[in-house]
Amino acid sequence: MSVRMAPPFPLIFLLVIHRVSSAKQSVSYSHSHICALENSSVIMSCTYTYPPGHQIMNVFWTKGSAENVEPPDLSEDPEYSQRLQYLGDKQKNCTIRLSHVTQKDSHMYYFRFTINKPDKKWTGKPGVNLTVTDLQVESPERVTEGDSVRLTCKSSCALTDRATFIWYRNSQPLTERRDRNNQLLLQSVRREDAGRYSCKYSDAVTLNIMYPPKSISVSISPSGEIVEGDSVTLNCSSDSNPPAEISWFKGGTFVGSGRIYSISKISSDDSGEYKCKSRNKHGEKDSDAVTLNIMCELMMQSVSSNGLNSVTLICSSDSNPSAEISWFKEDQSSSVGSGQSFSALQSGRFYCEAHNQHGSQRSDAVTVTVKGRAAHLLVLLLKKINLFTFYLCVSVVGHLVTLYIYVVVICGAAVIIVMLVIW
Repeated sequence: MSVRMAPPFPLIFLLVIHRVSSAKQSVSYSHSHICALENSSVIMSCTYTYPPGHQIMNVFWTKGSAENVEPPDLSEDPEYSQRLQYLGDKQKNCTIRLSHVTQKDSHMYYFRFTINKPDKKWTGKPGVNLTVTDLQVESPERVTEGDSVRLTCKSSCALTDRATFIWYRNSQPLTERRDRNNQLLLQSVRREDAGRYSCKYSDAVTLNIMYPPKSISVSISPSGEIVEGDSVTLNCSSDSNPPAEISWFKGGTFVGSGRIYSISKISSDDSGEYKCKSRNKHGEKDSDAVTLNIMCELMMQSVSSNGLNSVTLICSSDSNPSAEISWFKEDQSSSVGSGQSFSALQSGRFYCEAHNQHGSQRSDAVTVTVKGRAAHLLVLLLKKINLFTFYLCVSVVGHLVTLYIYVVVICGAAVIIVMLVIW
């Protein structure tokens, strides 16, 4: 039996998902081992997540894992820089292609990323173990005319993906001899079948379909209640090919670009509806709007009064959610009223207190002086009839005019017959 080498041929391998993770960050690799042919192209699929509320500062692939040594960035290594290409967006997709691999490229490979927090660096382990091999043809040592011969195309490791094999005789392809199982069967061989046989994979064909943005959505981090002063990150997810450009809008106003829009030390001015627009050369699409509802601490603005004879106090506060307002008189422990306005019927020092789920705050006290109104009384004798005396009384207090008709009898008893109030 003899073994012959087959010529190298370009290959692309895709790997099965293998995940390594911790509480808030994870790296999902292709299969942890890949066997590739020399001079082929290898795709190492990779996705990752990182703690919410942080930003990615640096991402790169490295090889080996020497202790206490900062791992090298392969894109800066002269042996790799011209052969390594990032296929993902580096935000969540860290997939790379390594072209023209040789047996010197047989190593463990890892993805590594850092965030905007001191000493926060992660290396996704166990990584991807790449083995680079070549194809060999296994055949019987002696063949006699009329025999059935089986040739086998083999490698030193199990190739990751099955593919169609192409067989050659004297460097000429045997077009009728394509087989998916890496073997070539020659039945009842003749003298004309003699020659030099080799094998290789057929070209990998990738169907790349372009399409406009789809499935666009916005997520908010942190989720749940947002309090004034927090840092908030909006993340726009979009499915498109080629990757889309992302723009951010608050209401109808452009506020930023990129997949992530961050607001540090958020305030009530940042409240409102946000959406992202995803656009590539095949179309564009807007996300549904999301609302940022900022919970802000209570802030008392003012206590004012209006009116002349009766005094109305008005309490103004700024808070989210809206505050409940109670009114107090300084010499009383219980409240004397509620609501934004309060009518003081007597003199004293009054203040308001506003409270919501985030706290309470009271205003400064204001002094209220309620003055009495000037009163005028006019009494007219109408008529005397026998024992009855009729009087007309006119009372004027401010703008209030009251008419009384009195009937007085001899015994001195008085009865109010009619009272008419005119404003």
